Amino acid sequence: MQFRILGPVEMYDERTGVRILPAGAKQRALLGALVALAGHHVSVPRLIDELWGEHPPANAANALQAHVARLRRQLPARAPHPGPDAGAGGAGQEWITTCPPGYVLRLGGADTDARAFAELAARAQQAAPHTPGRAADLLRQALALWRGPALEGSVLGDICAAEAAQLEEHRLAALELLYDACLRAGRHGEITGELEELTTEHPMRERFYDQLMLALYRCGRQAEALCVYDRARKRLVHELGVEPGPVLRARMEAILRHDTALSPPAPRPAAPPATVLPAAALPTAVPLAGAGVQAGAGAGEVVLALGTEIDRLHRRIEALRLQQRQLLRRFEALTAGAGAPLSAP
Repeated sequence: MQFRILGPVEMYDERTGVRILPAGAKQRALLGALVALAGHHVSVPRLIDELWGEHPPANAANALQAHVARLRRQLPARAPHPGPDAGAGGAGQEWITTCPPGYVLRLGGADTDARAFAELAARAQQAAPHTPGRAADLLRQALALWRGPALEGSVLGDICAAEAAQLEEHRLAALELLYDACLRAGRHGEITGELEELTTEHPMRERFYDQLMLALYRCGRQAEALCVYDRARKRLVHELGVEPGPVLRARMEAILRHDTALSPPAPRPAAPPATVLPAAALPTAVPLAGAGVQAGAGAGEVVLALGTEIDRLHRRIEALRLQQRQLLRRFEALTAGAGAPLSAP
């Protein structure tokens, strides 16, 4: 079971492939608030405020209880899952449990698309300094989880509004990291169109202008890169009454003087050729898994991993040769002690 909030709120049953969309804005807002605070108790007054704001009905607590009951009926039976969230009820445990005076959504073995997005983005951030191409691929996977604005159609109160704003900021940060990784990996030609759209959608975010200017310059489009700066400056002055920040100004000046620091990253040097070994000393095959290569790894990672594996094999061969010499000396000592040579087989 996956609860999805990166777009319209819905539930997805992976066992059956069925998508469950709550009917009505209040049902969506209720589920969105419970998913945003999954595992935490949410009080009745707070949920009433989330659904009705300053104009709750006279019987708001009963109306909320009815919405919770209706939402529970839409959720499929949960599979048993050991752990602190599973509760004593096993498979019969409700997704939404009553904790007077409020409710809590217990995920147990279920997941949310927001958590999956955060995990992929964290892995990409770790990979970015060393393997920017791999980081870019992970970020593409993370951003593909988005189906529209976070909690679309569910933002009635403060809980969903705050969660939607935070998730959107995380999405924009992931986009910035994605294009940084692409630029470091030499993929500037792939991203100019995407960055053009983002500077239009988010005209106050200077980082996208900066990345677009660098990508255009590396594509040999210096004049267009300078036009981007002029467009950014006019927009910032008109909307906010401020000049572009020092980072964007420095980028424009570097482009004007053709600063060598703007050049694309140099290709990684190829691994040195391995020492040729006798055929008898080599294994018949070196499985990629043994070389520490994960599925989806780039060519550079494969070369480095195979180089590490070859070094390991060299050390193993030398150890076997040393062991062979030691055994031969012991054999000769035993033969000498017996007083008569033994013929070799």
